[in-house]
Amino acid sequence: MTQNSTTEARGRLYIVSAPSGAGKTSLVSALLDADSQVEVSVSHTTRAARPGEQDGVNYHFVSVETFEAVVANDDFLEHAKVFDNYYGTSRVWLEQRLVVGQDVILEIDWQGAQQVRTLMPEALSIFILPPSKAALRSRLEGRGQDSEEIIARRMSEAESESSHFDEYNYLIVNDQFELAQQEICAIFTANRLEASRQAVKYKEVLAELLSV
Repeated sequence: MTQNSTTEARGRLYIVSAPSGAGKTSLVSALLDADSQVEVSVSHTTRAARPGEQDGVNYHFVSVETFEAVVANDDFLEHAKVFDNYYGTSRVWLEQRLVVGQDVILEIDWQGAQQVRTLMPEALSIFILPPSKAALRSRLEGRGQDSEEIIARRMSEAESESSHFDEYNYLIVNDQFELAQQEICAIFTANRLEASRQAVKYKEVLAELLSV
């Protein structure tokens, strides 16, 4: 018998946070390559695009004036200021993706995560840490994107950001990348196997099995 149903379960919202340099972007990218049922919300930001970044793909790059107008219209699910730049998540787009059964990741900091949990307490959250301060500094320096002053600032911020790890449902220490990748994939797989979600996905199978 074909294992399908006419109705898919509602997608789930995941929050992924980490101090800069912990490897969040690489882990999420690897997850997307391995899992077609999840996608990343494209945030709005007032920061300038980095080399290789594309508008509408990595971020929606907007002016401060445009960002403030969206805030005034209450069109962001969450928004925050990080390193002198603003970031925000579209409320309408997110709801459209969840209602059709797509899991969505919000890559946001702990401040944004607190806002989202208040509005959507069903969201699950994952915090990613580096294995040590030395490893974090090495990764930041290895990117070759930031000055020593900015690296020092990010190192200082990392300690404060990392103190919020216990507000999250899951914690991954990104020491060995392949292991961390397996761990983040396992979180998504396990949550899709919850009985309540499987009952929606396999509605027809269950109806046949339980029929008298």
